[in-house]
Amino acid sequence: MIIVTGGAGFIGSAVIWMLNNKGFDDILVVDQLGTSDKWKNLVNRSYRDYIHKSEFLSALEKRQFDPADCIVHMGACSSTTETNADYLMENNFHYSVRLATYALSNNIPFIHASSAATYGNGASGFCDDVAALGDLKPLNMYGYTKHLFDLWAVRTGAMQKLTSLKFFNVFGPNEYHKGDMSSLAYKGFFQIQESGALRLFKSSHPEYEDGGQRRDFVYVKDCAETIGWLIENPSVTGLFNIGSGIDRSWNDLATSLFRAMGLAEKIVYIDMPPQLAKAYQNFTRADMEKLKKAGCRLWQTPLEKAVSDYVTHYLQNEDPYL
Repeated sequence: MIIVTGGAGFIGSAVIWMLNNKGFDDILVVDQLGTSDKWKNLVNRSYRDYIHKSEFLSALEKRQFDPADCIVHMGACSSTTETNADYLMENNFHYSVRLATYALSNNIPFIHASSAATYGNGASGFCDDVAALGDLKPLNMYGYTKHLFDLWAVRTGAMQKLTSLKFFNVFGPNEYHKGDMSSLAYKGFFQIQESGALRLFKSSHPEYEDGGQRRDFVYVKDCAETIGWLIENPSVTGLFNIGSGIDRSWNDLATSLFRAMGLAEKIVYIDMPPQLAKAYQNFTRADMEKLKKAGCRLWQTPLEKAVSDYVTHYLQNEDPYL
């Protein structure tokens, strides 16, 4: 059995999609569905059972489930604008530590979702070397709680036994419930559909033109395949970036969207809110050498191909779910 926390969420449901594609459905889904539409991410998927995240840890520790072959911990509050620091500390940090501690004490491979938000403004680079963790200064509380877990894992020696993944700008099907935290590829599709134009932020930094700020965009299917490889290779542990390893501009993403939709390009540049400008990453690019050296194939779907797949097979499809 494989346990996937956040299994109804964006990356979590993509992991279940990947496992189902490999013919595996002995999966326990852990999540908190609430009143959102993320339950729809599970409709096309096959799995053994579902349990609410508030009941999961105590049930796990009481041995109410069969022994797990692996725990894929994607569950977290991923909102970079969440201001309830106590909630984030408990939900993202303490919950993860408790689950990791259980997994390691029972020799269960543990894969954890960290984030590129831990890199802050990128002044210290984007290298996933644990020796550089002390130099990182996240710009928001979400990134800080993910950073705290990585620091805990190194301090306690747990990082040598588990895998923590720093996801960069992930986009693709099943992100529809994320609201403001959904990708520009998703939100932009509907902007273009409704108005014929796409809004991008003007640059607040002289080094970048309007829309020229650069990101490492990574397709969610590539992330799922990478996690699949890690599940199959439990001896590969440590801290790893999960990105494309290539930086592209927001203008590139916009062009890809218009082409995929078969429409003439029309970009409108708008002022960046002052509060956002203070914590804005103008550049991200994952250093993927560490994962490559570990023997993992790098799934790197080109931006144009990924956007085309997303638009034509999902966003323009009657059933847009994986």
